[in-house]
Amino acid sequence: MSGYLVGIDIGGTFTDCAVVAADGTVITAKAASTPPDFSQGVVAVLGAAAQRLGLSVEDFCARIRLISHGTTTGTNTLIQRRGAKVGLLTTRGHEDVIHIMRGSRGYSGRDIRKVVHFPEGAKPQPIVPKRLIEGVPERIDSLGNVVVPFNEAEAKAALERLLAQGVEAVAICFLWSFKNAEHERRMKAIVQARAPELFVTASSDLVPKWGEYERTTASVLNAYIGPLTSAYLANIDQSLTGMGYAHPLQITSCAGGAVSVATGIEAPLLTLDSGPVAGVTGSAFLGGLMGHSNIITTDMGGTSFDVGIIHDGEAATSHISTVNQYQYFLPKVDIQTVGAGGGSLAVHDPVTGTLRVGPESAGAKPGPVCYGRGGTQPTVTDADLLLGYFDAENFAGGAMSLDRDGAEKAVADLAGKLGLSTIECAAGIARIVEFNMADLIRRATIEKGHDPRDFVLYAFGGAGPVHAGVFAAELGVERVIVPQKKTASVWCAFGAAAADILHVYEQVEVMESPFDPAAMSKVLAALGERGMAQLQAEGATEPALAFSIDLRHRGQINEVEVPVAGASLTGGDLQPLAEAFYEKYERLYGRGSSFRGAKLEAVTFRVRATAPLPRPVLPRTEAAPPEPPEAARRRPRKVYWSASKDFVETPVFDGEQLLHGHRVAGPAIVETTDTTVVIHPGQSLGVDALGNFDLTLR
Repeated sequence: MSGYLVGIDIGGTFTDCAVVAADGTVITAKAASTPPDFSQGVVAVLGAAAQRLGLSVEDFCARIRLISHGTTTGTNTLIQRRGAKVGLLTTRGHEDVIHIMRGSRGYSGRDIRKVVHFPEGAKPQPIVPKRLIEGVPERIDSLGNVVVPFNEAEAKAALERLLAQGVEAVAICFLWSFKNAEHERRMKAIVQARAPELFVTASSDLVPKWGEYERTTASVLNAYIGPLTSAYLANIDQSLTGMGYAHPLQITSCAGGAVSVATGIEAPLLTLDSGPVAGVTGSAFLGGLMGHSNIITTDMGGTSFDVGIIHDGEAATSHISTVNQYQYFLPKVDIQTVGAGGGSLAVHDPVTGTLRVGPESAGAKPGPVCYGRGGTQPTVTDADLLLGYFDAENFAGGAMSLDRDGAEKAVADLAGKLGLSTIECAAGIARIVEFNMADLIRRATIEKGHDPRDFVLYAFGGAGPVHAGVFAAELGVERVIVPQKKTASVWCAFGAAAADILHVYEQVEVMESPFDPAAMSKVLAALGERGMAQLQAEGATEPALAFSIDLRHRGQINEVEVPVAGASLTGGDLQPLAEAFYEKYERLYGRGSSFRGAKLEAVTFRVRATAPLPRPVLPRTEAAPPEPPEAARRRPRKVYWSASKDFVETPVFDGEQLLHGHRVAGPAIVETTDTTVVIHPGQSLGVDALGNFDLTLR
């Protein structure tokens, strides 16, 4: 491998950069995120990385072989509701689909109170008001036959009414267009001919699946974030070229791979949650090197805590997502999130009189009180400082000093409202956020048929290794891996650099058992041709196709994705396909829950088209004696341990000086430039051959 591999991930607080050199050396850099123009943070973090390498930005960019970028522009656009003014063109008579929604109104089963108690919930603010929705005379039936011809004159008139109201983007979603996209294509051509400056999304291009509400939502969301996200991606692509980067920019996608910047501009919905997904991608890459097939990935940053599951070497995926209560179809790595980060605010709940932590966050500005940037409400980071987890004079490798007095005053004010001492309040803040995280992991594992004790837990993000020793032990997990020492704080950026090209194509074709293997093969082969054509158009080498089919019991709605060996099925493949469905169904829903006497239905056919990109090389090292050298020891400090409910003089180690074979017994603190590992009493930490911290909890 020649040249640098660079991964960039934009978080709510920091923009992270991971640079992998030809010899496998990893250089990391951080810069403050710069909303609303996040491109400034990208330029700043590349400058910081270049400085660490002793290069000018131009020289550094000229030496880069590949940049893979995870962007939160689309996510932030949705959260802040500053997207485009979208007009929706749909089949006449079905203009209210997006407002009717589903009965749950976008609330998951975890918020059962709002699901079953109507007054507790409400529909979200309409992303497209009714005045910007136009019905077009046309109709295609469930078999793909034209029932009502496309009325071009009416379609043009509907478009003119939307243009007169100043729409900036147009979404097109006709009934059954995934069975026959002819009418949508004609409508899209009319829009592009009349108003070429508009961002246009056709549902048959983006999500050719049934479920009118989810398909309409996906099309509208793509159009809503399209102008801002595509402008950002085009701008950053141009900026990188101007800085000397001479290769195609790759954008990490929510499906767990990378797509070209051109694809990201056309389908920005693919970038939603791409940052947290990159952390799962990096963990799957590292797990493959270490022989870990079952991994719980935990990413604790400044704003949120994200959990992903890798089982049998494959990341858990989902095909329906929710954002701002809007459900939409899109194949993606399944990430569960809760508002629990280093910047999560600790507050006194006046109704219950209890301490609550998150989901609100101090964010990048003003940040925790101890950052000295104007924050006044205590956060998890402030509590960690008071507990002794951080060195106020040597935080972030000495890049900044922390205001301990300010943090102590903020926590003391909160403690007074709760009738606690300052330290009791700080310990309570840490414990509450740790138990919140453990609860989320239970939902992502036990509720999906997995036992967390069968998994290794990977802890990353700036704050993840600080708290992993507690929330992992709470789950019964025995080992925690902090990937690549200091790289753990920018692990999502590293994961972006480790991603391969990935395109996912789906087609709904409902078939009932006994299945016709020829008919199934025809659908799979067509999807395979689309995937291969896309890879060839991008000049990908070593293309590969992986096929799967979503099956369900006839009459049920719960579908299970089952892999198939290839696009060509024979009669002998059908029984193994059914057995694989029964096995996975019962793992998800309980032993004995399947009914082998019922007919099965094949619903969604899918292909994942992949091609390798240059990947990091992590060298292995020889083991040193277990005793850490004196150079690794820093000045000890008093740390509060919940087990003893008191401060204890605790050894502190420089993580950069710990090598393969060295072992540290808890209680202890291990510090790197960008993160801290807290080793509780009874736990121990070692360094493995690949340079990861290996925390043993028992």
